[in-house]
Formats: sequence, structure tokens, C-alpha cells
Amino acid sequence: MRSIPFLKVRGIRRRWLLNSISILVMILAVMVIAFSLVMKNYYDSSILSDMESKARTASSYFGSYAASSDISSGDYLTIAQDYVSSFEDGTKIELQFLTPDGKVIYSSNGLTLSGTMPETPDLLQLQDKQEITSWTGTSAQTGERITAVSAPLSYDGTVVGIMRYVTSMRLVDRQVTILTLAAAGACLVILVLVYLSNIYFVRSIEDPVKNITGIAQRIAGGSYGIQVEKKFDDEIGDLTDAINDMSLRIKHAESMKSEFISSVSHELRTPLTAITGWAETIMNGEARDEQDVRKGMGIIASEARRLSGMVEELLEFSRIEDGRFTLSIEPIDIKAELEDAVYTYHEFLAAEGIAVYHHDCEEEFDPIPGDPDRLRQVFCNLLDNAAKHGGSGKRIDTEIYPVAGDVVITIRDYGPGIPPEELPNVKYKFYKGSSTARGSGIGLAVCEEIVTRHNGELNIRNADDEYGGCLVEIRLPTGT
Repeated sequence: MRSIPFLKVRGIRRRWLLNSISILVMILAVMVIAFSLVMKNYYDSSILSDMESKARTASSYFGSYAASSDISSGDYLTIAQDYVSSFEDGTKIELQFLTPDGKVIYSSNGLTLSGTMPETPDLLQLQDKQEITSWTGTSAQTGERITAVSAPLSYDGTVVGIMRYVTSMRLVDRQVTILTLAAAGACLVILVLVYLSNIYFVRSIEDPVKNITGIAQRIAGGSYGIQVEKKFDDEIGDLTDAINDMSLRIKHAESMKSEFISSVSHELRTPLTAITGWAETIMNGEARDEQDVRKGMGIIASEARRLSGMVEELLEFSRIEDGRFTLSIEPIDIKAELEDAVYTYHEFLAAEGIAVYHHDCEEEFDPIPGDPDRLRQVFCNLLDNAAKHGGSGKRIDTEIYPVAGDVVITIRDYGPGIPPEELPNVKYKFYKGSSTARGSGIGLAVCEEIVTRHNGELNIRNADDEYGGCLVEIRLPTGT
């Protein structure tokens, strides 16, 4: 047995088609049923109304004729026979005359035998109410659906007989069936058209998504930077842009990661080589002069501190990446924290020939919420960066002042500055740009994280005066 093509579709196409087609089928089925019922009620009511009008006219005519002719009740049979013989709609409607107790006397087409008692609800109601009554139902004699209208024939206030119109609803039912089938056929055509349009629509979504999925799998497999061709300017186009941007960012991140590993390997190798070399020299007794020993121990201590700083940066970065980076918030004197950091670096930078000038402000700040250790880490890191990258200017300026309810801290060097094309990337992790200075490339990323968690901003730009250099601005809310 061959499978139905519709059942072969998979995934989003199958779900879309099942949902949309099933809903449409239900709607069309309800419409066809409603249409069939409306048409059936329309034909039934039209025929019934026409038959009631005929019965009312005939009954009125009989009453007027009887009153003007002064006939006796016995003449009812003669009048009934004449009326039946002159009845013109015999091919569509059967005209019957019955006795007051419901026994057939005459029939226009002879289908109902004389003496038969139909005993349908219209006759029973007429005998109770003595007014025109109607009924639609299945005939017990023929088994087909019929409509009957009965009218009383009165003479001198007495019912002398019953006039009854009966018609078969077979042709009406046939007509309703034909119309229902035509409506169902039209709905089937609509269903096919909707199905084909849905197939086209779903494919217009499914094919690009398959293409994007294939590219995403290639990216997951290591083909970083590969791009998806953008063919649509809609949600699919937006998804394409997002995938392309993600691919480029992953490529950029992998590139920086590789550079970072290479840089860190180099940064670790240099101090380790110095430490190992001097340690072996001192251990082997080759440095006999006390001054050489002191020099070697100083180098070992300096390089060990640098290694410790690099390891601490890596640990901080690891805490940020896995969500273990936390702050211990307390009220702090921000001016004092900055002054302590500047004082800590002052002598160290002076030994390298770099002068540090701190510009304080007259305003006093209320204690602000912050983590003193983390903020001091930011200040020290930025001062160290200023010395490494801008130390050729031999000067570093620091300043603190209030702006619109915030505390603004600036650290400026007078070195060559940062190339304009590298400025947007300097705060990214692992990014070192064209700088040849030692470092892991994650210090500014850690500073950015700390300042951001204090609800502040860290901005880096080149100074816009003739002296040049790089200007770092930290803006922290006072909490008031």
C-alpha cells in the first residue's frame, strides 16, 4: 500500500500542515453543514408557506361559496369531487378531501386510497383546534419525507370536512443534496488550493532554515566566520544577520583566545625563565658577590610578583566567566580609596621616571556604596596600564570631581594614545591590539565588569588636546 504524500512531510512542515489543514477542514465542514441546513430550511419553509396559502385560499373560497349558495352539508361531497377534478397542481401536490373524523374521501392523484385514515399530527391538531395546521415528517405509508397542510371546511359553523394538501419532499431533498455536494466540492477545491499554498509558504521558510541550520552546524564544527547568504529582508533575514554576526564574533573570540594563549604563554615563560635562571645561578654559587645575589633575588621577587598578578587576573576572569564573581558592598570614602591607590603606585612609578599628579576637588563626598578592594583593584590596574602603554609621556594625571550626582574619576597618560580603530575593542577580553606591552589582555575586561556591577560606566578615549595620550573615565553613582 502506497503512503499518502501528506504523511511523508516531517518537522515544522508537518506540524504546520496538520494544524492549518485540520482547522480549515473543521471550518469548511461547519460551513457545508450550515449551508445544507439553511437551504433545507429555506426550501421547506417556502413550500410550507405556499401550501398554507393555497389551503387558506381554498378554505375561504369554500366557506364563501357555501354561504352564498345555501348548500346543505350533503352537497360537500359534490363540491369536493368537482374541486378535485379541476385541481391543476396534481403533478406536484396531492389534494385530499377527508371526513371530519379524518377518513379520505377523494384524492387528486389516487395515491391515497379512499377510506384511508392518515392519522398524521396535522389532522389530529386540526380536530382539536379546528384551524389550518401543518406538518413535515416521514409518511408511515410511503416511508418518504412529506409536508402536509390541512384546513377545516365549515358550513353554518360546523366542520363538514377537511381539505388536505400533501407533497413529497423527495425532489427538495435531492436538490439540497446536490447543492450540498456542490458546496462540498467547492470547499474541497479551496482545501486543495490552501494546501498547495501552505506547501509553498512552508517551503519558503523551511528551505532557508535548513540552509541556516547547515551553516550553524558547520560553525559548531569549527568553521568560524562562515557567512549565510541573505535572501530575505524579513524575520528569516534577521535570523541570517544574527547567525552571521554570531559567526564573526565567534571567529573574533577564537582569534583573541588564540592570541591570549600565545601571549600568556609568552608572559609566563619570560618571568619563569628569569626566576629559574637566577635561582639556578644563586643555587650553584655562581653569584658570589653579595650585590649580584641581591640583584638576582630582587629580580626573582619582582618576577614572582608579576606572575602572581597575572594569575590573580586569570582567577578574576575565571570567576566572572562562571558567575562566581561577587562584590562586598559597604559605604566607602571614594576619595580616600583613590588617594590610597595613587599613593601606592606613586613611588613605584617614580622609580621608572613617571610623575603622578593627583588633582583633588574641594567638594566632600558622602560615603557611597561599593566594594573597596574591587575599586582599588580598578584604580591600580588603570594606573598600571597608563604606565605600561603611556609611560613614554613620563606623566600620569588623576582627578576626582562631581558631575550631576555622580562621582567622576579620570586617569590620563601622555603617551601615544590608542589607534582609533582599536578603541571600540580595548575593553574586550583577550584583546591587546597592536600594543607590544606585557599583559594578558583581560585587565580592562575585569575593570569593566567591576565598574558595571557598581552601576557605573568605564569609558576610554584619546585626549582631544595637543598633548595627546589616553584618558580613562570612571563614573560611579553616589547613591543619593
